[in-house]
Amino acid sequence: MPQPLRFLTAILVVCLALSVSSGAQVGKGVLDANKATEQELLQAPHMKQDIVKGLIAARNFGSIVDLNKFLLGAGLTQEQAMQFYTKVFVHVNLNTGTTEEILLVPGAGRQMAREFAEYRPWKSWAQFDKEIGKYVDQQAVDRLKQYVFIPVDLNKGTDEDFLTIPGVGARMVREFKEYRPWTSKAQFEKEIGKYVDQKEVARMWRFVVIN
Repeated sequence: MPQPLRFLTAILVVCLALSVSSGAQVGKGVLDANKATEQELLQAPHMKQDIVKGLIAARNFGSIVDLNKFLLGAGLTQEQAMQFYTKVFVHVNLNTGTTEEILLVPGAGRQMAREFAEYRPWKSWAQFDKEIGKYVDQQAVDRLKQYVFIPVDLNKGTDEDFLTIPGVGARMVREFKEYRPWTSKAQFEKEIGKYVDQKEVARMWRFVVIN
């Protein structure tokens, strides 16, 4: 390949990577506590067989606060629970998450609780990069992305948007798009309930919105 063409190709690759990178860390690296398998949970900090079995039986957890109450009730200290959250979490909705929820994000603290609320409504990961990047470096921004989500509009979301939802793959993306226009939660429960059980329908509903 001629040198100028090779250079232009390299630039194109970099630009493409930058265009999709803003959401790249979302849902990656930290497992969804409502979706993780028994084996995955057992590999997380401070997990024992009885705690894992109880956790699986108790889900779906509506929020990280609910999971936190369960873990403390199961005998973990708050410090141990926070160590568990470095691997497994119930992701926080950036547009509705409470201070109590955000404070359970490892390393977030009260500053991030304020900043997350200040910039609502969150509409894109580029916005998150820009605003939260005023306070921490990109590595810290990407780490925080592992614990939060911006609800995806069922009627407008792209494949890339839907793939940021923990546990959603190409098959479910097709189903999300097939039944457009979406008009209600009842429709979502009916149509997506053809492919997964009601617990999984409820879990995924947390991550989407109909505008």
